[in-house]
Amino acid sequence: MRSKPPSRATNPGAAWPLKIATWGVVLFLHIPLALIVLYAFSAEDKSYIFPPPALTTDWFAVAWERDDVWAAMKMSAKVAVCATGIALVLGTLAAGALARTQFFGREAINLLLILPIALPGVVTGIALRSAYHTLEIPFSFWTIVIGHATFCVVVVYNNAVARLRRISPSLLEASMDLGANTFQTFRYVLLPQLGSALLAGGLLAFALSFDEVIVTTFTAGQQTTLPIWMLQELIRPRQRPVTNVVAVFIIALTFIPIVAAYWLTRSDEDSQHR
Repeated sequence: MRSKPPSRATNPGAAWPLKIATWGVVLFLHIPLALIVLYAFSAEDKSYIFPPPALTTDWFAVAWERDDVWAAMKMSAKVAVCATGIALVLGTLAAGALARTQFFGREAINLLLILPIALPGVVTGIALRSAYHTLEIPFSFWTIVIGHATFCVVVVYNNAVARLRRISPSLLEASMDLGANTFQTFRYVLLPQLGSALLAGGLLAFALSFDEVIVTTFTAGQQTTLPIWMLQELIRPRQRPVTNVVAVFIIALTFIPIVAAYWLTRSDEDSQHR
């Protein structure tokens, strides 16, 4: 007679405190976002009153007709797309160089690659502004892109290097043994394995770049992106409802790629465990 496998030890008394703590953290993070969404429909145009005296959708029409909103939105989207493209190229190349090779200084380079995401944005912004001033580089669209790419590369690199470390070296060796050259091995063997990881990293990089405000502030000059536009409008009390509407749009636009990246990485993990 086969014995039953030992069951995991459980402590029912600890379940409720853990659930309460978990929901407390969730509410702490998302109640402010819910309030922003609520105030975007508020009929009050001067201050934040809870609960709102009345609800309206008029502010969405006002925001839709604002040319400055559309200009800032287009600028943010262009910066995010360019920064994500640069991050995909540099992050993938860096991951390929560091994932499977051993050389002197490898860990130091790895640390330098992931450091920008750990540094406060104000530190990165000040450093970039000082570098541009020293090199006499005028502020422009591309100075913003470079600033955003510094932390977008980290996101792509982390996704790519994690996937490369899970790919069996025998796949690449078999491709070479069958006569494939380096490009063919990359195109038909390595890239399909990396595809979902790079897509997830690109989506996360786009979301981070689109709503980045601190680095943009230090590197934008006269360029106005969506976060800078919001900071400028917050000092005008009568424009707060419009600002809330734009904030709701940013929440929605960044929520979609983050959720998509989550599901991509989750499906890859499930397939790995099968």
